[in-house]
Amino acid sequence: MSLAQLTDSVRDKVASGGIEESVKFDLGDAGTIFLQGSDVSNEDKDADCTISISSEDLAELLSGDLNPTAAFMGGKMKVDGDMSVAMKLGSIV
Repeated sequence: MSLAQLTDSVRDKVASGGIEESVKFDLGDAGTIFLQGSDVSNEDKDADCTISISSEDLAELLSGDLNPTAAFMGGKMKVDGDMSVAMKLGSIV
């Protein structure tokens, strides 16, 4: 999935309301996805929580094929910053 497709997928997930805090998905060379509330962009801004994950794993996470806890425990996803913010994403993703 391209960065644009992943961004649209995240945008669809938070269309009815996201979380108050800011989250940045760091996809390495593929780019970044920044979200706060229902606002989603590809800006590389400071966030309350940064999640480092590959674009392939994010696609699987968004489609429901990858469990967030399993991804974290298996090292496919790293969280930097406020872990409680990452936990709130479970209600969206």
